[in-house]
Amino acid sequence: MPRSWGELLGEDGAREEEDEDQERAGLLGRLRESLGKSRRALTQQLAAAAFDPSDEEAWERLEEALIASDVGVSTTAELVSRLEARGDLGDLNEALVEEVTALFGDPGILNVGERPSVLLVVGVNGTGKTTTIGKLAHRLTEHGHDVVLAASDTFRAAAEEQLEIWAERAGADFVGSERGGDPAAVAYDAIEAAQARGRDVVIVDTAGRLHTQTNLMDELAKVRRVIERRLPGAPHETLLVLDATTGQNGLQQARLFHEAVGVTGVALTKIDGSAKGGIAVAIAFELGLPVKLIGVGETLDDLRPFDAAEYARALVSG
Repeated sequence: MPRSWGELLGEDGAREEEDEDQERAGLLGRLRESLGKSRRALTQQLAAAAFDPSDEEAWERLEEALIASDVGVSTTAELVSRLEARGDLGDLNEALVEEVTALFGDPGILNVGERPSVLLVVGVNGTGKTTTIGKLAHRLTEHGHDVVLAASDTFRAAAEEQLEIWAERAGADFVGSERGGDPAAVAYDAIEAAQARGRDVVIVDTAGRLHTQTNLMDELAKVRRVIERRLPGAPHETLLVLDATTGQNGLQQARLFHEAVGVTGVALTKIDGSAKGGIAVAIAFELGLPVKLIGVGETLDDLRPFDAAEYARALVSG
């Protein structure tokens, strides 16, 4: 059974919606559909004949198929090594599902236990970062958390307006500034507001210009330092929103953001059938970053807790 929001938030399940099972089933269907091209990229070279573990060419085809789905060279080597160590593979697809699931490790919970908890959200422009924040705020509100959204992306045109709209939809407080203001000051003010008003969670949106620009990483590091000074122990989560369609470039993005701000989890968006779905496996294995959230569409319900087993099954066998 896929992970629920209650499990992600470390709750005992008392606040789960009555239609949770139906909602999860709908998500699984969309996930399988979205990963269709990735799945075909992975299996098309193996479909011609049964996989023979004694056939060196069969292993080469498997490696090529994994790399084609953007699992990456290092992660592919690890997967093949694990499969070889199993001896009798039996059902190759089932073995792949099990080993891919194992590579993801334990995603853990979303750390919102402090009051207030601060979630710093980073990522390049165009990944769906602000939308992800809005959907997450909506879910947190549904689960009884009072939320403050901080518009620390003070440079992108309409970024503040977009986040304020999401705050209204989610029933969250909003803290912003004038265009071009100090992003760190907005985060500082949002924490102060949360403490003064007794709010539970602060979600800080940040700028997302190209990750290759050193000044962006410096700015994000400054925001993080200010948050730490204002509230010791914060940010309690640093979430990287990553567009799954970027493939191996997404791995580099994750590496650079992790170096700059210490990413604690990934929110994977735009799983839209671009044959790049394997990148999630590479990020989890090569960088040791848990994937905590996944977005498979545009509606509020299309942001869900990440479930490694269901993702692996949708990627490998549908």
